Amino acid sequence: MATAPEHRPRLPAFLSNGVFQAYAFVLGLTLAGLAVVYVEHEPAPRSQNPDSAFLGPTHARQAGSLKLPPPAQLKVDFRQLPAGEREDMVEVTADGLRLPKISGTGWIPWIAYARRFDPNGPAARVGLLMLNLGADETLMSRAIEELPPEVSLAFLGGTADLPRWLQLARERGHECYLMLPVEDPAGPAERGIRPIESGADAAENLRRLRIAMSRGEGYVGFVVPGPSVVSQSDLIARPLVKEIADRGLSLIEISPNGVSAMYRLTVEFGTGYARSSTVLDYKLAGQGSIDSNLERLVDWVSDSRADKAARHDFGMLQPDNAAIDAIVAWRKRLARQNAVAMVPIIGHFECRDACMARLRAQPAQLKP
Repeated sequence: MATAPEHRPRLPAFLSNGVFQAYAFVLGLTLAGLAVVYVEHEPAPRSQNPDSAFLGPTHARQAGSLKLPPPAQLKVDFRQLPAGEREDMVEVTADGLRLPKISGTGWIPWIAYARRFDPNGPAARVGLLMLNLGADETLMSRAIEELPPEVSLAFLGGTADLPRWLQLARERGHECYLMLPVEDPAGPAERGIRPIESGADAAENLRRLRIAMSRGEGYVGFVVPGPSVVSQSDLIARPLVKEIADRGLSLIEISPNGVSAMYRLTVEFGTGYARSSTVLDYKLAGQGSIDSNLERLVDWVSDSRADKAARHDFGMLQPDNAAIDAIVAWRKRLARQNAVAMVPIIGHFECRDACMARLRAQPAQLKP
């Protein structure tokens, strides 16, 4: 059982409220060394199976953990699957929608489309997720072309010509997600997609989710932009999370408010999950510059002690010219030290027992 998360004294109050500690365990997923990290706020029973237990980084390479590939094998950013295998991860519905699905041989989209990273790097990890790309084409293009490839990108489902942008982002090395279109009066308006709403019935919300799913291919999962009635209600969230899990997608929540219904459902249905409340964008957070918030994030992750597991966290930002400039400069500084690794958001994921059981349905997903 992981210990209860500590508060982060080095972060501003708006970041330290409800921040979740991350404890790493390495699964050895894919040739890429895909690893999954446990983000915990609420204690949960721990499996007695050593392969599915959540191992701290000091134990990740001991007996009982899964074999990982050496760095020399990490030659490309993404897994190179045959065209037939990729096409088998798509279902064409009667009304012409192209939806993700788990392939007939067991390949799971959230594994197949995740970015690789070196599992033998520093145990302390940071990640960055840029949200809501697509409303401004110039900013979207700049984020794809100029941000470090380790920065993961989340696109609005209503983005014009989204398949092309997703392909371009992956070509530049970015792990990609879609924003879950949920009712959010304060958020950016989606173009051409009706949001999932607490007032709509389950069938209608499921229809809207599938339309959002069909907007592109090659993405890892959905990002829930913040706490809402949809994410907190088991009744509303259950059919949505089941559909996401059944189709082999993952879920990320941006939430400072503890364990949600969506989190519990990802554990029940067995899919990848990550959560953070570390907002780095001053426009969202209202305090501090992006540059200083990035440094605070690294300082907090770096503050690992001999008696504690290495820390992990990822931060979120909106697309903005100042944010892109700050990230590019910060990444160069980070590259000059060896204490902290920058990894895509997949490096902060949780995968519990039901999730691990699904991965074993296709053994190659768990092999170097």
